[in-house]
Amino acid sequence: MPRKEYPLQQLSHFLPAGSFELIAGYLHEHKVHLTITRERRTVLGDYRHALRDRNHRISINGNLNPYAFLITLVHELAHLVTFETHGHRVSAHGKEWKQLYRVLLQQFLGRQIFPADVEQALLRSLHNLPASSCADEPLMRILRNHDHPDDRGIMVEELPEGALFAIDGGRIFKKGKKLRKRYQCKEVATGKLYLFSGLYEVEQASA
Repeated sequence: MPRKEYPLQQLSHFLPAGSFELIAGYLHEHKVHLTITRERRTVLGDYRHALRDRNHRISINGNLNPYAFLITLVHELAHLVTFETHGHRVSAHGKEWKQLYRVLLQQFLGRQIFPADVEQALLRSLHNLPASSCADEPLMRILRNHDHPDDRGIMVEELPEGALFAIDGGRIFKKGKKLRKRYQCKEVATGKLYLFSGLYEVEQASA
């Protein structure tokens, strides 16, 4: 996966105004090696704990809008602090991580860093934090409103039932019915059924 190294000051270009100093402080304090990657559809960010010869490592997708970038970075910083505090003794997204993520995230609330709609969505999510930012669908929908129009793909939930769509790699699927939180879609070439999040971005295809 191509990754690009940036001087720390350049990080401010990826963050919303008013958040850089606090983030830079956390990165310095915990000796974080931060890399920015191209888009990854299944993950927005990643954390790898420090080893004897390597610092803590965090990677964040560089295509995220500033608010999504900050939220994802705070999410991964919470993993780092959880590991420093508890090691491997607790689950990755257990109550310890949720508590630390809540505490870290609250440092950025009420400071006019986030637009009102994003801040309200974050306040609601603090009551029951999901294991992944991607799993918080109300928040993801609101964050998507702040993407540049040219960066927005078509979401599965925006397609009519029966529509064909393509994913990375060129595989073609036919959208089916919604089963609880996901859509059951059939791969045209194999007839196999797969479940897709309604927020998964795809390209519309023709028969």
